[in-house]
Amino acid sequence: MKVDTMKNAKRLLSALLRPAAIVSGVIAFFAASISVALAAKPSEWAITFQESATPIMKSISSFNNFTLWIIVPIVLFVTLLLAIIAVRFNSKANPTPSKTTHNTMIEIVWTVAPVLILVILAVPSFRLLYDQMEIPEAELTLKVTGYQWYWGYEYPDNGDIAFDSYMLQDDELGADDLRLLSVDNEIVVPVGKVVRVQVTAADVIHSFAMPAFGVKTDGIPGRLNETWFQAEREGVYYGQCSELCGVLHAFMPIVIRVVSDDQFQQWAAKAVDDVEGANEMLAGLLDNQKKLASAE
Repeated sequence: MKVDTMKNAKRLLSALLRPAAIVSGVIAFFAASISVALAAKPSEWAITFQESATPIMKSISSFNNFTLWIIVPIVLFVTLLLAIIAVRFNSKANPTPSKTTHNTMIEIVWTVAPVLILVILAVPSFRLLYDQMEIPEAELTLKVTGYQWYWGYEYPDNGDIAFDSYMLQDDELGADDLRLLSVDNEIVVPVGKVVRVQVTAADVIHSFAMPAFGVKTDGIPGRLNETWFQAEREGVYYGQCSELCGVLHAFMPIVIRVVSDDQFQQWAAKAVDDVEGANEMLAGLLDNQKKLASAE
């Protein structure tokens, strides 16, 4: 009986290890793919982060990859133990249960090992949390106010630029616009500059989230929460309100356009008096830049 049971356990162990190896390989592939360039917008069937566009998001991605290699073996190990125990120590295979009450060495191991794992996870986690919360000296301040169901933006350091941003309706979409993501007035910031973001709300709790930047900060009425980012490359980045805020919560997209410092200064100078005109001027500058790049 014992021989048959051991054979069955070995067969089960072998069967479990084969898919476990496959699962580990698949997870390794997807962990590596996190660093592959992706569009800075939601993608269908995506299971990884968007491509990192700020130092903070790079740290978040690295920490995610690091924890994956710890979490996956633990899950597989526990699953394997449960399967072996269910087969080897059920009432049929083991009619006379062991009367063992404790094992000092095992108890030491399963106490010390989790503590060490938690310490290994906690140290880089605290470092990342500090980097997120400690805002460097800002070169630009952006105030964000959430409303039901749109966003208000202010640039207090640039002549009190202020405007509201609404999602474009289907009949307003242009050739390059994205449904449910594009807006009439985008946030414009210069590349490589530290931007302090002050987030609040006028009615209910909202959440300002930009996945490619590693930013997600709640906007709470009567409070001012702060976060920051430093975009490393030019482009258009998409985010959304990430706190359920009412019936039209899904229609509060966020768009940040990162441009050169010279283009930002030109936009900001005009946006003080005419935001719509500043957006049109910036679109012209970017179109010319694209044409020059394609000509080269």
